Amino acid sequence: MTEWTWEVAADAGEVHELLCASDRYQGERFHSPVPRRNPATSASLVHDGLVHLLRDGASAAAMFTLTRTPAFEEPPGVFPAAADPAYLSRLAVRPDLVTAASLAGPLCLRRAIALAGERGADMLRAEANPDIESTVECMALLGFRRCAAPFEETAGPRRIHLYRLLT
Repeated sequence: MTEWTWEVAADAGEVHELLCASDRYQGERFHSPVPRRNPATSASLVHDGLVHLLRDGASAAAMFTLTRTPAFEEPPGVFPAAADPAYLSRLAVRPDLVTAASLAGPLCLRRAIALAGERGADMLRAEANPDIESTVECMALLGFRRCAAPFEETAGPRRIHLYRLLT
């Protein structure tokens, strides 16, 4: 039986490794560009206590980052108005857990929703790759709504914007 535990990440190397492994897996799976990740960004987010890590026993299983400022370029007017939004980014699940259809991803999303609400946010905003259909579908099942058509970029993966009201 899996023993899931949550913690605020303390090891930037572990976080960065999990993020890059997830990116590579999804890039190969969907034949899409793999984002370039900056280890200094991972280190800064971990240092600031913004990365939440789900462990499977002693192993890093999944993670997400929860901030009050967007980690992505927020197109003007794409999201509905909010007084105090929070931002979900860097959702990553260990590849073997993705292939095993584990609940690690949905657990991350539920945890992000709960934490954002507990911290007073009225909306949780996110940017996602629409090619990763299972993630987008899971987000929709948990109350996220799509903002508009996918945002096309030539230099990276396609993006859509999603939000979930928290009030």
